[in-house]
Amino acid sequence: MRAVVADGAGGPEILSVQEVADLTPGPGEVLVEVVATAVNRADALQRQGHYPPPPGASATIGLECSGTVAALGEGVEGPRVGDEVCALLAGGGYASQAVVPVGQLMPVPEGVDLVTAAALPEVACTVFSNVFMVAGLKPDETFLVHGGAGGIGTFAIQLAKALGARVLTTGGSAEKLAFCADLGADVTISYRDQDFVEVVREVTDGAGVDVILDNMGGSYLGRNVDALATEGRLVVIGLQGGAKGELPLGKLLAKRGAVIATSLRGRPLPDKAAICAAVVEHVWPLVADGTIRPVVDRTLPLEEVAAAHRRMDEGGHTGKIVLTL
Repeated sequence: MRAVVADGAGGPEILSVQEVADLTPGPGEVLVEVVATAVNRADALQRQGHYPPPPGASATIGLECSGTVAALGEGVEGPRVGDEVCALLAGGGYASQAVVPVGQLMPVPEGVDLVTAAALPEVACTVFSNVFMVAGLKPDETFLVHGGAGGIGTFAIQLAKALGARVLTTGGSAEKLAFCADLGADVTISYRDQDFVEVVREVTDGAGVDVILDNMGGSYLGRNVDALATEGRLVVIGLQGGAKGELPLGKLLAKRGAVIATSLRGRPLPDKAAICAAVVEHVWPLVADGTIRPVVDRTLPLEEVAAAHRRMDEGGHTGKIVLTL
């Protein structure tokens, strides 16, 4: 099979497509003939040597894929050879074959083509698990997502809006903020020109926001707490702004707030299976009826993986970057 191989750790230039040994599904696993995969921020971190795969996971980069079922491992029931599927992975997506635990295999949402489906598993599972299963965002609450024009942000805006929340988002350019507004964001904030805490206070009459989904980590920690409402929940899923920050515990206590840090990739298989099942039940119908649309920045062949990673590193993309096989 073909797979992306990293020559050490470093920039996009270390990535190339090579021939490697074919895969065989083990007990409880499904072999997928991959049609497409998608690029995530975590992929760039792995390429740089900062985010190794969890024990037992494929060393090949790639946290999601779409394709057709090629073979079933021992004890697998439900999927059939030839089924069109998409999948959440702990690694291995940048290849023409992927082995997937059966619980992380999902049907392609109705109305979505097989290539575009590759852009859905990671963002859908990340957003639904963190914003709704962990933070418990409710209809009529206020939600802030940082980096609204990225893969996570574009999905989070649409899902939170669809489920009845008021949505605020930050972004770095007028074009990206306008795109976020088109997706349903009620308030857009330029992180280059505005203090998001001041804007939050202004548009909520000082109340703050109920849930924040944050990919920045340390550099935003104090300001995120400032922006929280009473009993607000801050969910940290990325460290683009650093791994350390000062937590103002006095403010958090006064607000009876919560700071939660989560990671999807290394969770136990039963946890990920439960998340995938919840996404299929609650999110896929919204994709099927057009309430939520996948946002794809561009589609490139797998052989252009280095160019895809450069696009990710530069930060000019809107939505997901998809690689096709």
